[in-house]
Amino acid sequence: MSYSSNPDVITRDYFDSLLLETRYLDSDIPDTGFDLFGEHFSTPIMTTALSHLHNTAENGMLVYAKGAADANAVHWMGMGEDKELEDIIATGARTVKVIKPHADNAEIFRRIEHANKALCFAVGMDIDHSFSADGNYDFVLGCHMKSKTTAELAEFVKASKVPFIVKGVQSVQDAERSVKAGAAGIIVSHHHGMMPFSVPPLLVLPDIVKAVGSEIPVFVDCGIESGMDAYKALALGAAAVGVGRHLMPLLKDGSTAVTKRLNEMTAELKGVMARTGVRSLKDMDPTVIHRRTF
Repeated sequence: MSYSSNPDVITRDYFDSLLLETRYLDSDIPDTGFDLFGEHFSTPIMTTALSHLHNTAENGMLVYAKGAADANAVHWMGMGEDKELEDIIATGARTVKVIKPHADNAEIFRRIEHANKALCFAVGMDIDHSFSADGNYDFVLGCHMKSKTTAELAEFVKASKVPFIVKGVQSVQDAERSVKAGAAGIIVSHHHGMMPFSVPPLLVLPDIVKAVGSEIPVFVDCGIESGMDAYKALALGAAAVGVGRHLMPLLKDGSTAVTKRLNEMTAELKGVMARTGVRSLKDMDPTVIHRRTF
């Protein structure tokens, strides 16, 4: 038997291997409300940190943000200029700005300061952009990257006036070190298959939640395409999930298409919650999930 080395394929296969039992007695209409850092959102299904969406649709980054704002969902932003971030905030989207691990720490501190002044909801760093496939430090769109120490990460956390989230965590080790640095949350993610044979986020999620979940929220992205996918991640301990590439084809149809799909996915999530006896996100139970063995 041959196996794919593509993490996106591996992740999809893992999602589809997870089966659910139903629980109807003593159930009720579910509430998908989600609270994060003192604010309330209608759904735990967030956008995820994408960049340069003008290549996908005109004003794609703003369309993406407005779609999240109108769905009352948390929005995430990847690379982009300062003015673009300010325009995104102006859409009303409660935005988390994710900063690359630039080799020049002064640039990281500058971007943190700007995100704070722009009134971002939170800031973060995708630590998995440290290295390229040849083992050297990464070079992303003209910007030199470099791996960071736990001590450096702690300095970035201290520099932010809003919660700081670490993205690209795929191990208990990095999760625990993120907590040690003072991170307010982490995202379990393989960054759309950055490394071949990367473990599916949902496979390592329970161990990471067990290690740090009581201290900080643990989020998941990569491969979320439906409310069912979101449910499986939430049942396994995620506080919320991020959706990105699934939404990209909709950008050409405007923000209403993004909002519509986010609302549809939330309705799908609500339907599965109802059929598995889950009244709210705090009632999620991993024992409802069974791994396919046939």
